[in-house]
Amino acid sequence: MTDYVDRHGLSVAAPLAALIENEVLTGVSADDFWRGYAALLRDLVPENRRLLAERDRLQAAIDEWHAARVGQPYDTAAEIAFLKEIGYLVPEPAPFTIGTENVDPEICEIAGPQLVVPVSNARFALNAANARWGSLYDALYGTDALPGAPKGPGYDPQRGAEAVAWAADFLDRAVPLEGASHADVTAYRRDGDAFVADTKAGTVPLADPAGFVGSRTDGGRTGYVLAHHNLHVELVVDPSGPVGAAHPAGLADVVLEAAITAIQDCEDSVAAVDAEDKVLVYRNWLGLMNGDLEETFEKGGRMMTRRLNPDVTLDAVGGGTLTLPGRALLLVRNVGHLMTTDAVLLDGEETPEGMLDAAVTVAAAMHDLNKTSGPRNSRAGSVYVVKPKMHGPEEVAFADTLYGRVEEILGLPKNTVKLGVMDEERRTSANLLAAMAATKDRLVFINTGFLDRTGDEIHTAMKAGPVIPKTEMKDAPWLKAYEDGNVDAGLAAGMRGRGQIGKGMWAKPDAMAEMLEAKIGHPMAGANTAWVPSPTAATLHATHYHQVDVKARQEEIASRAPASKTVLLTPPLLAGRNLESETVKRALDDSAQSMLGYVVRWVDQGIGCSKVPDINDVGLMEDRATLRISAQLLANWLMHGVITEEEVDDALRRMAVKVDAQNAGDPAYRAMAPGYDGPAFAATRALILDGAKEPSGYTEPILHRYRRTAKKMESV
Repeated sequence: MTDYVDRHGLSVAAPLAALIENEVLTGVSADDFWRGYAALLRDLVPENRRLLAERDRLQAAIDEWHAARVGQPYDTAAEIAFLKEIGYLVPEPAPFTIGTENVDPEICEIAGPQLVVPVSNARFALNAANARWGSLYDALYGTDALPGAPKGPGYDPQRGAEAVAWAADFLDRAVPLEGASHADVTAYRRDGDAFVADTKAGTVPLADPAGFVGSRTDGGRTGYVLAHHNLHVELVVDPSGPVGAAHPAGLADVVLEAAITAIQDCEDSVAAVDAEDKVLVYRNWLGLMNGDLEETFEKGGRMMTRRLNPDVTLDAVGGGTLTLPGRALLLVRNVGHLMTTDAVLLDGEETPEGMLDAAVTVAAAMHDLNKTSGPRNSRAGSVYVVKPKMHGPEEVAFADTLYGRVEEILGLPKNTVKLGVMDEERRTSANLLAAMAATKDRLVFINTGFLDRTGDEIHTAMKAGPVIPKTEMKDAPWLKAYEDGNVDAGLAAGMRGRGQIGKGMWAKPDAMAEMLEAKIGHPMAGANTAWVPSPTAATLHATHYHQVDVKARQEEIASRAPASKTVLLTPPLLAGRNLESETVKRALDDSAQSMLGYVVRWVDQGIGCSKVPDINDVGLMEDRATLRISAQLLANWLMHGVITEEEVDDALRRMAVKVDAQNAGDPAYRAMAPGYDGPAFAATRALILDGAKEPSGYTEPILHRYRRTAKKMESV
């Protein structure tokens, strides 16, 4: 039972009140905070409800329109005219340029990987923050980026040599020497303000001597730092270890500037369903902002404590010192407009969780803004918030108002809070420029989210007919129009040099060779950031930003014709095509297994994001976005008779047995079979059977309900 305290007419969970009043607030009194927050809720909650009702109105109108045309060929032009009529599509705004100011270079100047991590997990949160620099040798040696695997329990010299050769080839392309290969170097050294390399044929400089920015020495270890495409590469010379001893130049490692930014997530990768959970989320974010977050854990039989890394200080070219950031610039992803929380009650009712996120995460970030020493996050004096799951310009304008009110409560200058708008809902994609214009003086980030966007695509067209299988979605024409349109809008609004145009997650954390082949497509598409699931993936993906000059690509792309809105708004329907029974069964089993594998951890253990074995036992990153697309696909097929409720129940029971077996080594796991009566199994079934009527096809309402049930069962 949660204890509440009264704060200006609000009932606030006592642990949350204590956290905010004793730890979070700085520069504003508790009384002023709660007075302001109570007024914010009373003013903005009605508008939040109206916007959610507008979602329902539009969806009901679209459902009715599609239902009246069952059996007729799909007509995109007719639907576009209808969407304009009901206000789903709004007029394009007059040309504009975003006016965001005080933006850190990691956002506006440097193209590179972006990590996304659940802030509820302190160890993961610290790993992401510290992933600004990563060992290329380690990333190659320990993954399938190189063929095969290390041999033996210790260091494998042959595997190490393969990593060194791969890295030398990379260096030849990113930071080449004049007339020699890095593979031929016998010594690296600093000659005054120049970086040179000795080879058997003589001494050579860098092909671009200005690429050398400085060096540092720690005992017998010397690092030479080079710059290329606004990214840094450190050549670490240390002949004392096995790698350096085997290298003619003593090159022990190549360290890349990797995760330039990292999103600390309060949303899709987090299972926070009550005040207790929210306190954990906020306390970890606070620790990142004030710099004291640490986590102690056991690794390799010994205890380790992880803290935020210090900055990197170099003996600079030209004299003096040069300081480079030691950590990724952190953004925080708040939840969207839909969900409410029992952490704060207004007139006895739950209040919007996104509003609480806004007030508390920005207040916590003031610890960073007020620092005069120690590890800084934003050197430009900004707070970076990513706002997901907004439907259209009105909802973006509401978010802009919300963060303006939070600034007023906290005494912050207007537009201190910068917003990232996630282009992951169909109505936002269709009105993207108007949505961006609604927050043009805060905007620093737009990105595509294929999974949520596909989930909303299916839900919006739920009654138009059965959709194509999930495996075919990435080749559907609407998706290319969506991905291209996001970049087109970003360039048209002047985001070059002002913000990030991003692309979505690589969901296969163990498939690094495949990622190296595929994910170069993101910078080639003109995106100056893209999501990765781990520090190792960030290091490998960083090589793509040395291969591609994103600024030049954006200049090339800016002159192309904008992506077709007609193609964007043509849903991926089967259109009379009949699927083979085996194709349907395989897709049903695949979705049922992945849903169960994710939901059972979410509901029973409160794990919001994890590597879940798929039906072929391949680990895939799963979060609520992946869950949403699977649930919506099966709900759509169920509605249109592609599958039956009996087939769904049969698949869930069979796949529950498989998921139980996959988790047999987890002592905290609760098996679903043979009873099939636990909250996790029930939640998965509800996500499918009720998926067509869930708001926008979101999974949160069902997950939260069943997670709360599971927590009550644990407490009995």
